[in-house]
Amino acid sequence: MHLQHDVSRMSHLGWTSFFESQHRQLGEHLENVVPARVVLASRGLLHVLGPHGTRRAVLAGKLRHDAVDASELPVVGDWVGLRGDSLAEPLPVVHRFERTSSLTRKEAGRRTRPQVLVANVDTVLIVSALTAELNVRRIERFVATVLEGGATPVIVLNKADLCENPEPLFHAVSEVAGSTQMIITSAATGAGIDSIRALARRGETLAMVGASGVGKSALTNCLLEEEGHQREGAVRVADERGRHTTTHRELFVLPSGALLIDTPGLRELALWSDDVAASPRGFDEIDALAEACAFRDCKHETEPGCAILGALASGELSEDRFLSWRKLEAEQRWLSARRGTDEARQQKQRNRMMGKMSRQVQRMKGNR
Repeated sequence: MHLQHDVSRMSHLGWTSFFESQHRQLGEHLENVVPARVVLASRGLLHVLGPHGTRRAVLAGKLRHDAVDASELPVVGDWVGLRGDSLAEPLPVVHRFERTSSLTRKEAGRRTRPQVLVANVDTVLIVSALTAELNVRRIERFVATVLEGGATPVIVLNKADLCENPEPLFHAVSEVAGSTQMIITSAATGAGIDSIRALARRGETLAMVGASGVGKSALTNCLLEEEGHQREGAVRVADERGRHTTTHRELFVLPSGALLIDTPGLRELALWSDDVAASPRGFDEIDALAEACAFRDCKHETEPGCAILGALASGELSEDRFLSWRKLEAEQRWLSARRGTDEARQQKQRNRMMGKMSRQVQRMKGNR
């Protein structure tokens, strides 16, 4: 008995012509690959969903060996290819399809490597709570990360029931949101949930990100229309910090036919960009001002005719917004320099290893 590949039964899972064209172009050694979508990844074991239902799977050795780094390995939301000549579980994953988008950050710690959190997402819900913990700088960083990865950000300001006057906070966020859509919600009362549901179209994928305690699990339960499906945790009254209630990333199918990936709270979100020379994303008004500067290589420091300095002087652009842009820009420059250093070190290690292997081969030939 073999796995069956039926595209008509996978469009509701996000399978599109983008992935189908890749499937048709696979070589002969992968001609029997059966697509499935990763819904859960834990300790090397994947749970995948396809026309055959939910199955357990593991990465084939070659796929793991050929990966340059962990960012090339499947994550929740990825489409993978299963070897279709057996139903024995766990099924071997022999291929990962190219992604339409990803939510990627620099790996936590000192190493300069990308970490892909989720993949193939259409819309990312950036959830913050309307409490004293609201941080517009964190929201800016999330928006930049989502745009860099190719998805559409939507800012969700949750826990409106705990905020007597949400308008000042809404206004503060709107000043940095630019064209990004904003929604005020309350998982406790249901306010704003219909606005999120309007984004959840059949076959499209949403992801929910944010810090711990902002109510992501409660919002997920509202969208699933199942109380208690995602474990919820109270927020400590002393400092309004939440306990982690989601411990892993997981993809759910919503009643609307859309797909939702819930994620654990993120403590650290360092930028990652393949184009480190580009301006941080999400600062459209600053990008427009930079285009109006008198000099194309303007550094926006002391140059005459600098449109950004002019906007700062007139109050059109806030100093906090400008400094935040500067900080992210400097972070990208640091990332570029660090990546160059790391790549040179890794190449030196590879050359040293190849030299050592070559000398061993020569000694073996000489002993014959």
